[in-house]
Amino acid sequence: MTDHLYNLHGDVLAAMRRGPKAFAKLAFALSDADEPADTYVGHFRDRIVGAGPGDELTALWHRTLTTWDLAEQADWSTAPARTDARRSDVYDRLGFGADLRKALDEAVPVFKEPGATVISKEFTSWYSRDAAAARSFYWNAYEQMLRRKGWSDAAVASLDEAGHAVVERLSDPTRAEAYGARGLVVGYVQSGKTANFTGVTAKAMDAGYRLVIILGGTLNLLRGQTQRRLDMELIGRENILRGADPADTDALVGVDYQDDEEWPEKFVSHGGRPSTLGFFDIERLTTRESDYRGLQSGIRALEFEKQVRTQPLHDPANLHHAAARLMVVKKNKSRLEGLIKDLKKIGPILSEIPTLIIDDESDQASVNTTDPKKWEDGKVERKAINGLISQLLGLLPRAQYVGYTATPFANVFVDPGDEEDIFPRDFLISLPRPSGYMGVQDFHDLESEGTAEETHVRGIYEDTGDRLQEALDSFVLTGALKLYRADRGVPEGPFRHHTMLVHESVQQREHAALALRINSMWHRSAYTGQEGHGRLAALLDADFQKYAAEDLPVPTSYDDLKPYVSRARQLINSGGEPVIIVNGATERDYDQPELDFDRTPHVWKILVGGTKLARGFTVEGLTITYYRRTTQQADTMMQMGRWFGFRPGYRDLVRLFIGREEPMGKKKTVDLYEAFEAICRDEETFRAQLTRYAALVDGKPQVTPAQIPPLVSQHLSWLKPAARNKMFNAELVEIRSPGQWVEPTAYPTNAADLRHNAEVWRPVLDALEPSPVTLGCRADSYEALLGSLDHRALIGVLCDLKWSTPTAFSPHLESLVSAGETGSPIDDWLVIVPQQTAVRRVEASILGSRPLSLASRTRRRGDLFGAISEPKHRGVALRVAGAIDDSENPFVESLVRERRGVLVLYPVIEQEPRLTSDGAIDPGAVVIAFSLVAPASRNTGQQPLVRFRAIDSSRSDRAVIDRAEGGA
Repeated sequence: MTDHLYNLHGDVLAAMRRGPKAFAKLAFALSDADEPADTYVGHFRDRIVGAGPGDELTALWHRTLTTWDLAEQADWSTAPARTDARRSDVYDRLGFGADLRKALDEAVPVFKEPGATVISKEFTSWYSRDAAAARSFYWNAYEQMLRRKGWSDAAVASLDEAGHAVVERLSDPTRAEAYGARGLVVGYVQSGKTANFTGVTAKAMDAGYRLVIILGGTLNLLRGQTQRRLDMELIGRENILRGADPADTDALVGVDYQDDEEWPEKFVSHGGRPSTLGFFDIERLTTRESDYRGLQSGIRALEFEKQVRTQPLHDPANLHHAAARLMVVKKNKSRLEGLIKDLKKIGPILSEIPTLIIDDESDQASVNTTDPKKWEDGKVERKAINGLISQLLGLLPRAQYVGYTATPFANVFVDPGDEEDIFPRDFLISLPRPSGYMGVQDFHDLESEGTAEETHVRGIYEDTGDRLQEALDSFVLTGALKLYRADRGVPEGPFRHHTMLVHESVQQREHAALALRINSMWHRSAYTGQEGHGRLAALLDADFQKYAAEDLPVPTSYDDLKPYVSRARQLINSGGEPVIIVNGATERDYDQPELDFDRTPHVWKILVGGTKLARGFTVEGLTITYYRRTTQQADTMMQMGRWFGFRPGYRDLVRLFIGREEPMGKKKTVDLYEAFEAICRDEETFRAQLTRYAALVDGKPQVTPAQIPPLVSQHLSWLKPAARNKMFNAELVEIRSPGQWVEPTAYPTNAADLRHNAEVWRPVLDALEPSPVTLGCRADSYEALLGSLDHRALIGVLCDLKWSTPTAFSPHLESLVSAGETGSPIDDWLVIVPQQTAVRRVEASILGSRPLSLASRTRRRGDLFGAISEPKHRGVALRVAGAIDDSENPFVESLVRERRGVLVLYPVIEQEPRLTSDGAIDPGAVVIAFSLVAPASRNTGQQPLVRFRAIDSSRSDRAVIDRAEGGA
């Protein structure tokens, strides 16, 4: 039956391309019926209220309202995206009344999850929503493909907005003068970056980019994965077949997906060859099997025919009729040299081709890692891949470069003064954590005592054995649970692939020994006998039933699961052995059919490998990870986090077996789980800083990408953000943090410096009031000693302190020293020294002070402590400094002053204290730690928040941003 209401609404919404308009008037104008205008709204309300699951009209409005909710460009509303105010503006423009608003809000709640964060230079807008909608053939096809794959309206709209943010910052492809933008997109490990750059490619091609070069990793394995994704979801059947009849078997000989289980049904179809439908074709210059090998038909494959020969290719009269070329090229010296050789033969037309270069895993191989200090006579020396990328950019003056990575530190440390390099001078975009993504927060309780570690993490300690048998049992058991769920209608089932990753070393001989050990353990595990079933039953009871998701089926007894255990064992053991070794010295070593997740119907295997499994390559169905490899580079370690990703239907089954105390060098030890947590904190801090500085001040950016490097933080002294040869630039001078909790951690370790610091703090301790008071903010309360000192006195104290790493606190100190220059002077500081009331508390006198509570803390590694403050102490400090409203405590409210900051002191001990007979402690055994909150400034949003220096080789003094220049 024809759904007339749905068809009418489709026509009405299609007429609202530029934003919401008066709905009833448009409906009346577009309807064949002669009804009063308000009837259209009444019918709509009744339909929405009574709609059941799968109602097409509701789905249509869900897509539309979500798109309007998320639109960053909205000249029809001044309200921010993702807010109730934005939705209210939509309803006002549509002319909807209270009843319909209520019905729609219940059917389509406002999507309020954060969007992409953009740090950008000012740019000339050319890619409006109207321009995007006018040419959107490939984007529309890609969007429809995503919806067929089950993407939600919010996920598609978010991808649309993020892709639009990238493309609008590229150069207009029809622009007369050439300009090549440089950008960087930062995602999460295994979080869908490929989906984002596929969307960007679709939008860019629709807009007029006619040559797209994807730099797809350093292995054929990774390059082939990327090629297939683009072929399947963007390029489509008709472009792959080049007009051949799919039913003509002779014409299909040589098509590279004949043995692909998902060809052709799962590949996007455009309904005919695009050029016959009035659009443009995409010609592939690489295939899944073949990297760039030189053009078989000579240079003709890269020649662009012009409709108007007297005009350049980038003229609209030529551009929108020309076919696009796309290639996915491995970051390999010979491949890139071949491409450059062919391009050079084309000649002057190179300057006319709007080109997009997308660099996947752009922090790998692409970054120049030669030391600028060793360059002679100003000549830049480049590593091979970086040099070849530089040549590409030089040959193609209209080439736009966009890097994609989950670990951006190496990219933002690139010399911004090197015009021929890949520094993201134009924009840096941080993608939001996608819905359904299993990431940091699922494995680490970053802010509170949660259950993430208890649920998913199984620590490998020296005194617990290696737990490899338990990991192997978990792999078998979770495979059985997947089969059990698939039989009970879990939407994500059947679970095609089921994998376990074992990562202990980069040494190939060790991989072989480990694989042999696992194979031997497998054959001794007795999964068909009483002993094996007994272990699995115990594991089900003690672990997987305990942490099972409430909305997914789990057997109440092992007997119900036993038949599925047998099937899981058979799948894992198919081919004779359960283990695949993934390593090699040559590409041929990685050509393993049983590892091909696209062609192989079921990959149920244990993968043993090293570096090659640690970046870019997606391990499908990964459920159990056994990880014990150490590295001293944060970006390398983070890329090894293959357990991050999307786990639909089985996220509660995911387990990470990870080393907790492993030798590092001769004496040191490293806790891998702790190291991952530190990296995660670094990355979350980096993202939070980007978000903080993304807000415009007087319509202009606070920071540009060239000023990003100093925002990189580091929680573990031995774990560098990137390799040393990628970190040649940047010095942070100042961070303004009004109303922000600031907690230094780099305190000295030797007794002499600790005694010095105690002496510096002595006047402050002596001035504390004699009796403790009870402080409280809402639900939190504690006892503390109070004091106060003026701002000048505090600066004197802070300037005289000794640090293990002075640069860790100096940017904050600089902001306090210059506070009087910013228009927001600080009058005084409330000093709070929390006191313990527990019976077992430890108190001591420090340099004659009254007894003070001692806090026991440990350094994470090296000189840096972890968290020092207690969460319950923060509320009062934030309230007194004006960062939050109303403590609900009259006494605390009496302490509030407009220009008052708060200093919270913690006398910290690192081992059992030795007290004298009169209760004193050697000040050389105490760290006088502190946290502070500067007064929240009323005009914080109107002032730059950072000032710093960045090393730039284009400036003779190399200090391009200093206090005199005003910073951001």
